[in-house]
Amino acid sequence: MLIAVIVALAVGTYAFRLAGVVLRDRLDLPEPLRRLLPMAAAALLAALAGTAALTDSGAFAGIARPVGVAVGAVLAWLKAPFIAVVVAAAATAALLRLAGIP
Repeated sequence: MLIAVIVALAVGTYAFRLAGVVLRDRLDLPEPLRRLLPMAAAALLAALAGTAALTDSGAFAGIARPVGVAVGAVLAWLKAPFIAVVVAAAATAALLRLAGIP
């Protein structure tokens, strides 16, 4: 049963991706919608990042994780190397948790 569900989800995912390629030239979207699609993708990504930064299993994740994400965001905005952004964000959250701040 589990294999059937996995196969069905895989086929559905592939069909959605294929439909985008096949229907790209056949589907004519209005110009206002074409302008909004990139912003909708960015808003969706921001919502996902915000949810992941602030919650853990449906509850508030504590202060350490959002502060670590904020440190990483500031370093990314300052165009720091990616590895420095990740290490600084993780170290900030780890140090705050080590200090007893959840």
